[in-house]
Amino acid sequence: MSHYESPIREPLILGHKSYHDITVDIARPIENKSGKLWWIAFGIAFLGFLLFIGCVFYTVGTGIGVWGLNRTINWGWDITNFVWWVGIGHAGTLISAVLLLFRQKWRMSINRSAEAMTIFAVVQAAVFPMIHMGRIWLSYWVFPIPNQFGSLWPNFNSALLWDVFAISTYFSVSVVFWFIGLMPDFAMIRDRATKPFAKKIYGILSFGWGGRAKQWQRFEEVTLVLAGLCTPLVFSVHTIVSFDFATSVIKGWHSTVYPPYFVAGAIFSGFAMVQTLLSVMRKVLHYEDYITRKHIEYMNIVIIVTGGMVAIAYLAELWIAWYSGSRYEDFTYFSPGAATGPYWWAFWALIICNVLVPGLLWIRSIRRSFLWTFLISIVVNIGMWFERFDIIVINLSRDYLPSSWTMFMPTWVDVGIFVGTNGFFFVLYLLYARTFPVISQAELKTILKSSGESYKKHHTEDEHHEH
Repeated sequence: MSHYESPIREPLILGHKSYHDITVDIARPIENKSGKLWWIAFGIAFLGFLLFIGCVFYTVGTGIGVWGLNRTINWGWDITNFVWWVGIGHAGTLISAVLLLFRQKWRMSINRSAEAMTIFAVVQAAVFPMIHMGRIWLSYWVFPIPNQFGSLWPNFNSALLWDVFAISTYFSVSVVFWFIGLMPDFAMIRDRATKPFAKKIYGILSFGWGGRAKQWQRFEEVTLVLAGLCTPLVFSVHTIVSFDFATSVIKGWHSTVYPPYFVAGAIFSGFAMVQTLLSVMRKVLHYEDYITRKHIEYMNIVIIVTGGMVAIAYLAELWIAWYSGSRYEDFTYFSPGAATGPYWWAFWALIICNVLVPGLLWIRSIRRSFLWTFLISIVVNIGMWFERFDIIVINLSRDYLPSSWTMFMPTWVDVGIFVGTNGFFFVLYLLYARTFPVISQAELKTILKSSGESYKKHHTEDEHHEH
């Protein structure tokens, strides 16, 4: 027996594909006209995008008094949404970079979509701190550039400034990583293109890729180096987002469990978003042979693991609050506040969506079912949104002074901006699915020999003959 992969493992590429079949399948959505489904989805997303533009202009023109913020709760939906979107962006880099370093073959059908999702989610996240400033034209103040105030420099001790650096670094490295991975695919589409304009555009995008051995060698080296750079970023970016809370003195925030808990939660919600998008995409673009039960199951296992970490973090929060003996922590976690207080619905939504529902994935038949996976992934993202909402709103609404206790009610502008960013996200994602290869065909071809269905079948037959 020469090969070293167990014959029991299911193939990752179904349907007895040849190298040419993969090329044809991956190029199909780009070369053909968009279907009815795509136009309907794009239409709905575009309406959301227009709502977003309208609400943002209204906010900037009138001032952030149009949001539901008040004297006590000065971070509301905007920062909730910011943390949620940054979290969603985490799975992409994890799938591409960390799993590349661990040489996992199953990432190859899903990494391209996950990377694109990362970039689009970070774009949505970046919108919120900008408009939260109120005076968006002064946003350059957050960068350490010499300015007209002479010695006014940003506060380097502030977690909010680290955020600016972390997110801009994360975004730029992710874009470079994604684009370099696309080059061989752009070259493939350039060579198949019939229209001179398309040929020219994809020719520019592919940077003269010819597929020579030297180019492949450099390609491998660069992707490995970038993956090595991305891996610490996965952990650092959300750690820094958690410092926005953990370095403050507000009860319920001032907690050292936040950094690992935020990172686990980010990967948890990010993988859920990848599942949501891929479930839709494999049907719409007919990629059932490339995104298989095996992929879905592996991603669900990551969701189980990170969901378990999040559940332990919830318990740790309660335990530390009780053990600290601080009456403020005690009040936040154990008074009739969280579980039975005015925000009881948000608290229980979080527990049900993040702890109980993902628990169903321990059952093998559910973990391998496409429909269940799709539903659970949506529930998880709702739950992770509530987690951010609970951390911000519940902790701020009961201040140190009972006289300033207050409730937070979002206005239509809050809701409009949030719904709008979802629309914006899907506009970007749908356009990307029509113009760029959604699955990395060059990478899939590297595993066809070891993980393609026909090949695995021949191997098991050969073994029977040997025995």
